[in-house]
Amino acid sequence: MPDLSINFAGIKSPNPFWLASAPPANCGYQVMKAFDEGWGGAVWKTLGVPVVNVSSRYGSVNYRNTRMHGFNNIELITDRPLEDNLKEIEEVKKHFPDHAIIASLMVETKEQWHQIIKDCENAGADGFELNFGCPHGMCERGMGSAVSQEPDVLKTIVGWVMEAATKPVITKLSPNISHITDPGVAAIAGGTDALSLINTVKSIVGINLDNYAPYPEVDGKGTNGGYCGPAVKPIALHLLKDLAQHPETGKLPISGIGGIESWRDVVEFILLGASSVQVCTAVMHYGFGIVREMESGLVQFMNDKGYNTIYDFVGKALPNVVEWQDLNLKHKVIAEINEDKCIGCELCYISCEDGAHQAIGLNEGSRVPYIIEENCVGCNLCSLVCPVEDCITMKKVDDGTEQLTWSERTAAGDIPTTFNDERAGGRGHWVPEPTAALKK
Repeated sequence: MPDLSINFAGIKSPNPFWLASAPPANCGYQVMKAFDEGWGGAVWKTLGVPVVNVSSRYGSVNYRNTRMHGFNNIELITDRPLEDNLKEIEEVKKHFPDHAIIASLMVETKEQWHQIIKDCENAGADGFELNFGCPHGMCERGMGSAVSQEPDVLKTIVGWVMEAATKPVITKLSPNISHITDPGVAAIAGGTDALSLINTVKSIVGINLDNYAPYPEVDGKGTNGGYCGPAVKPIALHLLKDLAQHPETGKLPISGIGGIESWRDVVEFILLGASSVQVCTAVMHYGFGIVREMESGLVQFMNDKGYNTIYDFVGKALPNVVEWQDLNLKHKVIAEINEDKCIGCELCYISCEDGAHQAIGLNEGSRVPYIIEENCVGCNLCSLVCPVEDCITMKKVDDGTEQLTWSERTAAGDIPTTFNDERAGGRGHWVPEPTAALKK
């Protein structure tokens, strides 16, 4: 049996599955119920000056038969008194001393930060998560995602926290920023022990076509909310990769958040550098019991791969995530159709004919398409739209041993480029120079 326990920047947990700071971690009853179901930790719903929330407060994007493919909320931090939350943190810790309880915090002044940290430590919290990601722009009053977007401010506040905290500190970052590593580096400069991401993406999920109010509606009006759920997972993975590959932020433990609802999602986040994962929307959709599938699937994956601990494969995929110019230009695949599996829907033909490279043809008297190999560029679109698993696969047409990358062509003088630092905002990137033909 693999060992699923983790030590996340000094926060010990029986497994990497944590509730994210959100409605499922709103009170002691919920957190204890989650721990009974098998969750290893919980990031308590953000504490601070209690607010008054609106009704209604949730919206969603449904895709065909999938409900809540994307989820939107305009809910703020806890609306329960701080004293009640502190008492319940203390009570939960008595019943579950080996589980992780992390207090998510959002206050304003240096004095408030110092006081709430002291209060949470006295209640038995194992660590803190600083909420620098909340996108709503109301109760934050210069906090939430506004801090992630101002690295100097973030550094200052993290510094305030580190003055008072004796327990590990996690800085939670917002995806509503162009370069996630900027606030990450600032958090390190402030002294943070770990990072977490992503918080929700600023969004409007739709408009009521009768009264023209955005969803969710509050008395005929609406506002932007925070987008989460399965739809944001690709964004979360990308930003996680950026942090994990960075020479500074990659040295810290990272807690991955965003669209996780299955064991496979968990594994993908760990492979890209996360050593704990946080879940919210999936619990709101399916309940605390989803952790059992996550755990059994993770254990099976580890057994199949021969991994004994989570740390055996944290970041294992990072060396394979490269810049576009370092991909092998000589690698070639083309589509192949399994005629026995084809149901004749012709979706592959339509998508390739109208949206790609006109590399699929139709036979007279048969609804089974065929590949026009000389036109096929291996784009993979046909296999993605095909409704039948493994009916269309991509076969390799070269041995892949000889590689040629854009960078290699550049070095050989085949593609003249210049290093344009100004256009990259001081960060630097390669920009192809226009060829003589394009200049004309």
